[in-house]
Amino acid sequence: MGMERKQLDDRERVEAVLEILKKQAPLTVKQEKFCNDACVERFLRARGDSLKKAAKQLRATLSWRESIGIADHLIADEFAAELAGGLAYVAGHDDEARPVMVFRIKQDYAKTHSQKSFVRFLVFTLEVAISSMSRFVDQFVILFDASLLRSAPAFLNLFMCTLKIISDYYPGRLHKAFVVDPPSLFSYLWKGVRSFVELSVVTAVVSSLDFEDSIEDAAFASCRTRAASLRFDPVVAATARLGGSTSSRFSFTVSHLDSLKPWYLSTTTRATPRAVMPTASPSLVGASPLSARSFSFASPAARSMPRASRNIPSTPCSFPPPTHPHQQQPPRTPRPSFLQSPATLFTFWKEGQAAVSRGERERESFLPFLRFYRRPYDEMAYRAKMRPPLGGLISIISPHLKQQQLQQQQRRRNAINIHRQRPHTLTY
Repeated sequence: MGMERKQLDDRERVEAVLEILKKQAPLTVKQEKFCNDACVERFLRARGDSLKKAAKQLRATLSWRESIGIADHLIADEFAAELAGGLAYVAGHDDEARPVMVFRIKQDYAKTHSQKSFVRFLVFTLEVAISSMSRFVDQFVILFDASLLRSAPAFLNLFMCTLKIISDYYPGRLHKAFVVDPPSLFSYLWKGVRSFVELSVVTAVVSSLDFEDSIEDAAFASCRTRAASLRFDPVVAATARLGGSTSSRFSFTVSHLDSLKPWYLSTTTRATPRAVMPTASPSLVGASPLSARSFSFASPAARSMPRASRNIPSTPCSFPPPTHPHQQQPPRTPRPSFLQSPATLFTFWKEGQAAVSRGERERESFLPFLRFYRRPYDEMAYRAKMRPPLGGLISIISPHLKQQQLQQQQRRRNAINIHRQRPHTLTY
């Protein structure tokens, strides 16, 4: 009984919104087809079940669709270059049957096209995604590949324009929007404007490097295997006093505490060999070849010391060299003291925890859509998703007729070439 009452209330609210629209101006056949129950319910949810606000936004949407010409003048023939380059397309459907759109806008597109052209191309892509939805699906997912754009303000302008159009004229349609590999400055700009964006709650910024497969370099793997084989056994080290070999001038020492550089050379004398302290460096277990090379160089502080005061082995090591007791140390940046301001500790901790948790949630939510981001673009498969009249004349002509037309054109070219190659004789 309660469910029937709820359905009756929803139907009454939809009829009330339609009555307000019809009082303002009569609806055409295409407008009545657009304003179905599901459409009016989405506008009602977006405006907090307010009948007047929902009717006002719906009337503005109808006027905007008429100005764009979505019903009659928005076809694929207008965007032949964009479709050939794969600037925006429907890559497929996720596990919930929602269409997933991929946007790969290039750097030169904003220079050669106006904002009106981008809006028309965006609306065309959205309409193709909506037309490919099943009966019980009313949302889509957008993936913005910003790796081809170098200007953060230019990309922010396109991205804000997209969210604005979806919020005003497609309410309740966006399930999730991901910005993949944006320019470095975009994160700071987005933090400043996201509080003013209505769809910022369903927007996430991710990096494709976080999802790369951990493939180790063969050379690095062999070096790490060799370093592991050179590690010294603690029992043997205790009996042999941790010494590999000794000469009159140098001492070759093996350490089981350093996995990156288990050996190093140090100067020594013939009479009294100097005891060498084993190095202690962080372990390389799980390190990547990109981050491992940072452990193989001496610190900048060690390189900036005078040559006379250096007392380090011939190969660089991880422990800091001994300094003179009267030598002046470089000034350090003061850290916030807990006694001066106890609230700073909790503030930094909360902000750090919130940023880490939000980043982890965004990465986990992007993982099901990673396959659409990496899937290569297929123009024919994307054109197959276009329903009339969005497909244009290209989708109406069947492939069999296209092949026949191409064969006829080739025959005409061959006949013309043969006619030109024949020698012309003059008759008197």
